[in-house]
Amino acid sequence: MQRLMIADSSDIVRKVGKRILSEIGFLVLEAASARDALLRCETELPNIIIVDAGLDGALDLITNIRALPDGKSVLIYYCVIEADLKTMMAGKRAGANEFLLKPFDRKILTQIFTGKAIAA
Repeated sequence: MQRLMIADSSDIVRKVGKRILSEIGFLVLEAASARDALLRCETELPNIIIVDAGLDGALDLITNIRALPDGKSVLIYYCVIEADLKTMMAGKRAGANEFLLKPFDRKILTQIFTGKAIAA
């Protein structure tokens, strides 16, 4: 089972994301802060991480994850509220692989992540 972490300061976003992603086969971890996310990654690195751009220290979190042993293998989605080129480029420079527009819903998450839940 693939491990996916949602790093977002919003309890509601984490709760909804966890419910949807658990239903399609992920073991979902939650982190309410960049510090908490990094500590959890140091213990058990997830396969995929969704990092909210609005999270304090989001870019540092991505950079620090990439610096961890095996950190380069993690698929990192940088979650933005609008397709703002400056914000997206900052995420890309920090090490994000992909982008996810917020607010997301069941259809979007299912479409993006269904095939990744069982990938080895």
